[in-house]
Amino acid sequence: MSPQRFNPALPSDPNAGSNDYRFLFFSELLKRPVCAGKITKPLGKLTDLVFKLSEHYPEAIGIYLEHGWGKPTEFIPWDRVVKIEDDAIFVQPPEGEQYPPFVDQVGWLLLNEHLMGRTILDMDGRRIEVVNDVHLLESRGRMIIVHVDISFNGFLRKIGLGKIRWIKDRLISWKYVQPLSLEDATNTDAVTLSLTRNLVKDLPSEDLADALEELSGREQQAFFSALDSESAADALVEAEPRAQRQIIASLRQERARKILSEMSVAQLADLFTVLPRDHMVGLMSLLPKKDADRIEAILSERESTAAAIMSTDCVTALATDRVGSVLALIRKSGREHEEISYVYVGSEADQTLVGVVDLRELVLAGDDATIGSIMSSPVVSAEADDVRDDLADLFAKYHYRMIPVVADDHLVGVVHYNDIMKGLVTRAKI
Repeated sequence: MSPQRFNPALPSDPNAGSNDYRFLFFSELLKRPVCAGKITKPLGKLTDLVFKLSEHYPEAIGIYLEHGWGKPTEFIPWDRVVKIEDDAIFVQPPEGEQYPPFVDQVGWLLLNEHLMGRTILDMDGRRIEVVNDVHLLESRGRMIIVHVDISFNGFLRKIGLGKIRWIKDRLISWKYVQPLSLEDATNTDAVTLSLTRNLVKDLPSEDLADALEELSGREQQAFFSALDSESAADALVEAEPRAQRQIIASLRQERARKILSEMSVAQLADLFTVLPRDHMVGLMSLLPKKDADRIEAILSERESTAAAIMSTDCVTALATDRVGSVLALIRKSGREHEEISYVYVGSEADQTLVGVVDLRELVLAGDDATIGSIMSSPVVSAEADDVRDDLADLFAKYHYRMIPVVADDHLVGVVHYNDIMKGLVTRAKI
């Protein structure tokens, strides 16, 4: 059969149908009698449908029958299915007394066991939703998963009230809902649902943190394992202390090392203040010695100084530099967007901090304009020995995204707003 027949553009109306295909809901098939050739020869009731994970849409590979009372299970390969009727599913008779017992395989997905009732992150509303049903497409002897239904109608079908439709079905295409590997979280092959890995990394860190806080246990671990190191670090910084402790407790050492490397010293210090002592010591051993020493200094002082909290990674230029050349250097630098809110201007004589240019003004200026012609001066700055409360006051007064730190009027680093305010909020929650 041509793969074009399983096109996501096919109508999603469950009542639609043709001679080539029809839509079904899994809840309508659950517990439907399975008969060997005739209705008078029942083998049992459908306990689950087994699908094999594939790159696009999982395809049915068999029917799982569970008889209970200590009787062995049965697995009916999908190529033995003859037809699906409203009152029964007809299959070819087993070659022996019964079909072989079910043996789970890597890459197999059981709808009732692994999907129904599982949590997903709704891509549009960014809320935690629940899979109430699975929408299937049957065509010429094959069946694939095309949607999951998160509507209340799906719940009604699960409890046998499918004829009642209070609202419109809410179907999410399978291309947006993929099983996440629990490789980093558990040693089982259980499946948890969330956004695809590519879609997860595009969500803002605040939304990722909200999702992590709503989830718990294996779901939370699986969701976090889907994030790349940078996104995981950003989400961890934004998460509340309870979620931070849960996530850290489940991390493997190498994974933790990669995530910590994406965080600033100030962010690490704030994270460590909410962790149990043994977890903090373990994570500290994964850091470069210079970073660990700085964090120890921050944690040991009642009021951290700007010199301990600041980052030395910032963009600088001379007043005589041209806008076009500075923009070209920024584009080639590979810096993260959080690091380039401002360009700090030093004097040609001794690099004294003499001005600052907001990145938005830089982008709007002509390429031939000099940095000195568009910079703002004097510059609001902090001294290296200013304490955290002093820095918080500066941010509250001027609403900058970062503030330069100077020693003898020379730029030595920058303090980020998030590093200061996140630390204050974190300690308030402990």
